[in-house]
Amino acid sequence: MTEVHEATPAERVDWDARAVDAVGGHVYQSVAWAQHGESTGWRSRFVVTSDDGPVLSLERPWPMTGGSSAYLPRGPVAAGARGDAVGDLLARRLIEVTDHLAADGVDVVAADPEVPAGDSAYGDAIRRAGFVPIDEIQPSRHRIALPLESGADEPAVLEAISKSTRQRIRSAERAGVVVVRHDRRQAGGPGDGFAAPAEPSEVALDRFYDLLGETGERRQFGFGPRDWFVPWWVAALRSGHLAYLEAHDATADGPVLAGLVLYRHGGRLSTVHSGDHDTSRSSHPGALHLLRWRAIQLAIRNGCLEMDLGGVDVAGARREPVQGEPMYGLYQHKRSFGGRWVELTGAHERVIDGRGYGVGRAATRLQRLLRR
Repeated sequence: MTEVHEATPAERVDWDARAVDAVGGHVYQSVAWAQHGESTGWRSRFVVTSDDGPVLSLERPWPMTGGSSAYLPRGPVAAGARGDAVGDLLARRLIEVTDHLAADGVDVVAADPEVPAGDSAYGDAIRRAGFVPIDEIQPSRHRIALPLESGADEPAVLEAISKSTRQRIRSAERAGVVVVRHDRRQAGGPGDGFAAPAEPSEVALDRFYDLLGETGERRQFGFGPRDWFVPWWVAALRSGHLAYLEAHDATADGPVLAGLVLYRHGGRLSTVHSGDHDTSRSSHPGALHLLRWRAIQLAIRNGCLEMDLGGVDVAGARREPVQGEPMYGLYQHKRSFGGRWVELTGAHERVIDGRGYGVGRAATRLQRLLRR
């Protein structure tokens, strides 16, 4: 066992292999995410725990006052560990890294690793260490997951999908919907059921931002600025951490019907964003269903252990949506693919220096007012 320390150049070489690609890893612990954070004012720090666990910390110095806040985005990660030991492992890593950052003048540390809500080992340990629950930093706390067996059979997985959803998938195929695959991790072409892009991926991702904005208005959720999201999607795509699937009418350069952004990490594919045109729902009602099925096929072919269908809970309602709520339709849509609701423990923070934290937040608010 070694002491907690800043990662050496040698430890940075295979960072993504351990923090992202290993089972339990997450793209928000990647080098690409650190670089994107730095481009928007964060300071990145790569820390290695006593048991060789990689942890990315993003820190923002308080203006004028000294000190800083830190966020471990979807970290620490389990780096390949499974079973009952995961919660204890993650708690130890979180506490170790927090103590390390505290010794360097960080006033508050927030973290939101994806830990099942029933993992008492994790929850009990971090509460004893002074962590308290906070509202989510990421859009959703919980997620809907489709477990996949090693060597899963595509026809069998399709058969387990609800009948109405299978019918929509087949309807979209008969209607000639083409699924274009933007993905740097492919060899020998896009694969059966996919088409190669007819344009640069950067163009497609920029267009998807508008599609997502349209979808957000319809589903009543907000979205951040284009110059933050699109550069990140492009960087993640280039790093092999992101795949973008886009449904077109008839040909690879035909009208766009829907889009789906996926992360490749931790032994799974994760749905991050999905969007479709309102008119597409009438003209091609199965386009988004076909996109999700193609994503599941891609997960199977990549040897993933899970297809993460993403979250549907929102601020003020960190639970399964109920009929009549804006996210209920999306919830039912994802459940129709065989997805199971997975409760996660959510975000927590530990305030190390209450006075420094309070003064720093006040200074940040003042700076924002002065910039208006």
